[in-house]
Amino acid sequence: YRWLALWWNHFILLWSTIDGQTRYSIQEELKQGSVVGNLAKDLTLGLSDVFERKLRVASEAGEQYFRVDAGKGELVVNDRIDREALCGQSANCVLPVQVVIEDPLQLHRIEVEIKDINDNSPSFLSNELSLNIAESAAVGTRFPLESAADPDVGSNTLKSYTLGKNECFSLKIKEIKGGKTVPELVLDKPLDREKKSVHKILLTALDGGNPVRSGTTHITIKVLDINDNFPLFEENVYKVSLGEKSVKGTVVINPKATDADEGLNGEIEFSFGSRTPESVLSVFEINPLTGQITLKGDLDFETVKSFDIDITAKDKGSPQMEGHCRVQVDITDFNDNAPEIVFTSQPKPVREDAPSGTVVALISARDLDSADNGKVTLQLAKGLPFNLKPSFSNNYALVTSGALDRESCSEYKIEITATDSGSPPMSSKKTVFVTITDVNDNPPLFTQPSYNVYWKENGVPGSILYSVSATDLDSEENAKISYSILDSKVQDVSVSSYVYINSDNGSIYSMHSFDYEKMKVIEIQVQAKDQGSPSLSSNATVHVFILDQNDNAPAVIYPSSAVLGSLSHQRMPRSAKAGHLVTKVTAVDADSGHNAWISYKLAEATDASLFTVNLYTGEVRTKRAVSEQDDSSQRLLIEIRDDGEPVQSATVTVSILMEDGLHEPILDLRQKAAEPSKKTGRITLYLILSLASVSVLSLVTFLILAVKCIRSSRSSGSCCTRRSDCDDYKNPNRNLQIQLNTDGPIKYVEVLGGDMLSQSQSFRSCMSPMSEYSDFTLIKPSSTTDFKEVISVLDASLPDSTWTFESQQRDREAGGDRTEFQRRHRYFFLLVFFSSSSFWEVNVMIISNLTFFLFLKWICLCWSASVSF
Repeated sequence: YRWLALWWNHFILLWSTIDGQTRYSIQEELKQGSVVGNLAKDLTLGLSDVFERKLRVASEAGEQYFRVDAGKGELVVNDRIDREALCGQSANCVLPVQVVIEDPLQLHRIEVEIKDINDNSPSFLSNELSLNIAESAAVGTRFPLESAADPDVGSNTLKSYTLGKNECFSLKIKEIKGGKTVPELVLDKPLDREKKSVHKILLTALDGGNPVRSGTTHITIKVLDINDNFPLFEENVYKVSLGEKSVKGTVVINPKATDADEGLNGEIEFSFGSRTPESVLSVFEINPLTGQITLKGDLDFETVKSFDIDITAKDKGSPQMEGHCRVQVDITDFNDNAPEIVFTSQPKPVREDAPSGTVVALISARDLDSADNGKVTLQLAKGLPFNLKPSFSNNYALVTSGALDRESCSEYKIEITATDSGSPPMSSKKTVFVTITDVNDNPPLFTQPSYNVYWKENGVPGSILYSVSATDLDSEENAKISYSILDSKVQDVSVSSYVYINSDNGSIYSMHSFDYEKMKVIEIQVQAKDQGSPSLSSNATVHVFILDQNDNAPAVIYPSSAVLGSLSHQRMPRSAKAGHLVTKVTAVDADSGHNAWISYKLAEATDASLFTVNLYTGEVRTKRAVSEQDDSSQRLLIEIRDDGEPVQSATVTVSILMEDGLHEPILDLRQKAAEPSKKTGRITLYLILSLASVSVLSLVTFLILAVKCIRSSRSSGSCCTRRSDCDDYKNPNRNLQIQLNTDGPIKYVEVLGGDMLSQSQSFRSCMSPMSEYSDFTLIKPSSTTDFKEVISVLDASLPDSTWTFESQQRDREAGGDRTEFQRRHRYFFLLVFFSSSSFWEVNVMIISNLTFFLFLKWICLCWSASVSF
């Protein structure tokens, strides 16, 4: 019927929220599964949140008295709850329950008050109690009896005693400190041993529960013969404090008792009370002669905080008389328990971009000691991006306090130190590992920002040009790199038509065989991209420089008839002397460098003793004077070879017809120059003025450059003294290369700059020191084999070796000496206008040179005019 009453009358649940905490109240001894409260409703959670956010009771060391019903969100009883076992005689019995909710991680403290029910009856230590009372005991004498104990509290605890009917005794209740009561047997009538030597009385203890519970013990009183004085203690109750760490043999107290009798009736023996529990007997001992109490066992404040010891003093009279007192020993706490660190929630991996204040784990601390010895503080090692955020009653949250970088540290070893406030303080440590998860915050990085690759022309398609490599500091998918080529134009054609790249390893392959004469540089923009979300990328530039191979034979551009056939017809007077210039063979090679160096050789001739060919200029001259015995028709086979490996060559056949009466068209310049001129002084003046003008123009140009550099240094911080020191020239699209070659007989300068890299343009200044006329030619080849326009220009500039007799006669008649002088002192200028360069300094240099040559041309015209006059 008791459980039925509990279900219908006492299953009352109360909850209240105080300072953010939820509090329930239940009675002890509820069945498993009994509902404590609707936890989901009180925490404002839906039933879906209970399952998704994993609402649960945090497990700690000890019994798990409650659990969460995930289906209803209710807090239910999980195990038997015995209030007396949990809280003993404490008036309030509150069980703290920590409830954890994840995503986000939260900790709620729930307090469950356990109310007492009257489930325990008062009980005595024994069912039989014996007293020896002298018959001479005075009326009103009190004899303390054994107190009953009731584990219940409040109204259910021990309330009163009753004494069975008898003739001589009554019962009085004595209250002592702490609210406890001690029953005393009071003698109401004098005892007469002769009438009745033994009295038996029933003592009943009653509690205040409903229904009332009781316990009984039987008192047997023996009436003794007169020894009419009993030992008397100085105090009825002795109080003493004893440290928890007191060593064995420590004197606790020495109670004093006296007996007014003499002899054996006055000799006293001390002993513990007959009902002293084993917990006291195992810890303390008493000297029967002196009554001194000493420590013989170990004390533990956390187990027992105080001892109540009954001391009996008996004399040796007959009958024996005894006196009683009580010793209350209070144990003082010693800081002998180190604090304990408990993880309410184990740490989870943290993203490296987690903001400060992100909760990593929930931690609590506890110490079995009391007062200051039980106050615990937690600390972290310094230098970590984490700290502890206190919540309530020794509960903390481990949160982030700074920026995290997985690439610098992928896992943190966090040492937590718990220290109490005792003296000396005690501490304990616990290590926890927090893993940092990767976020795609690092782009792939190439080993270098740009690469220079040198590749021979005419290579096999499909060959590997180069392999680029990039690394990513991230991990897993964020570190997987794929390579691609960004779309760009090379000579108005997409770069993907020339090369392709392996997306996995960054190897760049050629798709075609490259021709140096058409393309000298390929600029490839390679992109490395990771597979993170969002993905990150970086670019690098690969310059593929095509290296020239000797794959072009020299091409004859003069005589022009050699283009149409293999035979060229020339005429010369039979009266020609030794050294007479018959004609000049001119050839070009589309290759560059040594591969374009050309030499001329007379391979075959009708009369090899009559003609010679200059090795470097290709001039065909007579070795001796023509004689009457020489054939009028001479055939020369001239071989033209380059300096490449392997050697490429071409031949041209020149047919020379010697005629009588044909005068020599070209006079010796030195002889002409040696003749005195009336205009020598004026020509010298013109030359001085020209040189001065060119010098002034050069000086102005350099001054402009200096001013521009000074202004640039003021705005950018420094003047650019070297091309590599200036940021403007670090752009691979603005690369200027000037190469001066002085090897061999041909001097030439190659200039590659600015847009020339993409347009594959080159300019050469070629001077033949062996030439009698010091010809200057500025050549811009437009293709490998298309020389028609060049031929047409050079045909008008080179020495006229195809003059006919009639044309010579007309020149003499029309121009006389002036025409002859112009022929002898021609200046050959082939100027092919180039596209605008990004380096304006190059334009200034070229314009200065052109201005210089225009001045020279003007001087020559003036000199020719003066000679004609």
